Amino acid sequence: MGRGKIEIKRIENPTNRQVTYSKRRSGIFKKAKELTILCDAQTLQEELKKQKQINSRLKKEIRQRTGQDDLNELTFEELRSLEANLLSSVEIVRLRKVMW
Repeated sequence: MGRGKIEIKRIENPTNRQVTYSKRRSGIFKKAKELTILCDAQTLQEELKKQKQINSRLKKEIRQRTGQDDLNELTFEELRSLEANLLSSVEIVRLRKVMW
């Protein structure tokens, strides 16, 4: 017996939203990894590795820029700057992906 369907809408509570995002994201990556193994799709597996590298680099950059491990302690301006950097990084990744 499967789970019941949920209404797909924005989760208002930021903590719950982040937890749901993290859990679903890890589930998606797990399924993608299984798919690459089942279908011998090397390119998807390489993309997963690249995504993990990008994520670890971004986390490292966040810590280096702020000198802090907790984003809750950042000022609004610092968060805006960080957001701008992340958005530009995402745009670069998307452009590289389109070029492939």
